[in-house]
Amino acid sequence: MDSGFYAACAGLRAQSEALEVAAHNLANLNTAGFRGQQTTFQSLLAVSRPTVPNVLNLATNNFGVIEGSRLDMTAGNLEATGNQLDAGIEGGGFFAVQTADGTRYTRNGSFRVSSIGQLVTAAGDPVLGYPALGDKARINVPAGAVAIASDGTLSVNGAVAGSIRLVEFAPGTKLSSEGGSLIGAPEGSAKAAQQTTLRQGSLESSNVNSISSVVTLIGVQRQAEMLQRAMSLFDTELNRIASTDLAKV
Repeated sequence: MDSGFYAACAGLRAQSEALEVAAHNLANLNTAGFRGQQTTFQSLLAVSRPTVPNVLNLATNNFGVIEGSRLDMTAGNLEATGNQLDAGIEGGGFFAVQTADGTRYTRNGSFRVSSIGQLVTAAGDPVLGYPALGDKARINVPAGAVAIASDGTLSVNGAVAGSIRLVEFAPGTKLSSEGGSLIGAPEGSAKAAQQTTLRQGSLESSNVNSISSVVTLIGVQRQAEMLQRAMSLFDTELNRIASTDLAKV
């Protein structure tokens, strides 16, 4: 009986974590360059050899837990904005940006020029270029008409001002979401992009599908409600046993 209660409790915890992921995806439905997360589950057998190896005993000792989550690397749609500082990515690459926590990566090419004349993200994080073309890999943007070439070269009034760093990751690299469109990656895993180009005046939309995300959210909520009811039934039965059967011992 207690195994069944713990199995339901483990399942409810897993569904609660999955609910947070689904809600996070929906909250970033309109975040440019956002990569949705997908949860994966695993089965944890609490007792490898149950005393009575029947179907019920195996089921109540089989705990469903969250194995982790992975980023959906499906590309979003490129949408024209007409903004000369916007850059949409075509291919599997990322922009490199300098955050308070170190170098992070993003597909969100909504850039602007800071008060000190540097190219930054909408959040104010400096967009990284290359040391040979800028002070400490920062990109200085003087006043004038900005042109961003497909390879990331940024020119102002026809003169090269810097080159936006584009990176790619090998298949299987463990990438993690760090809020909004920021992505974390293992140190040294970023390589110079070979099959990535930029399109000026465009932004990549979030790759979250609103309909499927809502369906997923509803499904997870129903699973959580079912497990809550199961826990309530187990709790009621445990209380009955404690108040009646144990009193006879």
